[in-house]
Amino acid sequence: MKKRKSILEPKDRVYLLKNEKEPLAYFIASRDTPRNRLLYYDEENNINRPLRYARNANSPFQDEQDSNVILEPIVFEDGVLRVPKTNPVLQEFLHYHPNNGAEFYEFDNEKDAQDHVDFMYSELDAQVAARDLDWNTMEAVANVLIGGRVSTMTVAEVKRDIMLYAKRYPQDFMEAVNDPSLRVNNIAARALSDGYLSFRNNKKEIFFNLKENKKKLMTIPFGEDPLYTLASYLQSNDGLELFKFLDEKISEN
Repeated sequence: MKKRKSILEPKDRVYLLKNEKEPLAYFIASRDTPRNRLLYYDEENNINRPLRYARNANSPFQDEQDSNVILEPIVFEDGVLRVPKTNPVLQEFLHYHPNNGAEFYEFDNEKDAQDHVDFMYSELDAQVAARDLDWNTMEAVANVLIGGRVSTMTVAEVKRDIMLYAKRYPQDFMEAVNDPSLRVNNIAARALSDGYLSFRNNKKEIFFNLKENKKKLMTIPFGEDPLYTLASYLQSNDGLELFKFLDEKISEN
């Protein structure tokens, strides 16, 4: 049988079941059958190629194997499958397996460590950015990320909660800080927390809450975020006058 070179770098590999499953023994499909299709789409030739794991084969593709194959099960023990570099066919079979990433995945210690380092850096960057925010920007970010209770909090409480938020959700925090719509989002949040506008009907509607005006402003479309919907309206031509009014009122406080 002609020797076939594996597409994978020669090294020992470890595979884990998804969702931290750890059954004593877990079998995955090891061959293509009419009831359980294991196919790999070959873009170059525009065909679906059936997969089959045989320990005496040089390829995971059935059309590259002869008729004298020795089939054997693929078993995860306690949620783990260790495949040495001396079994490149099984490694390649698992690489092409349609359930790779859904039913199981390859554990890469180096990649996991790098992902952890990247997250730690983003966490640190977010905390430094939170520390260096001026008060007006911090208040705006807090109104968007924390919500209506900001108006009842002390300056120290807001700073503490923003620092904690930046640590726990660095990406969301940085997106909020760098959002060009931050100012209008803050105006929308303050308009509700300061009582110029109010929710009704389980946050499905927004009404004016002014002495001379208690009319309905809008209905929140099903599934939409109320704050985002209000901010979008304030940025529209129809909402420009209301935005100017709220901006002036809130700036006075």
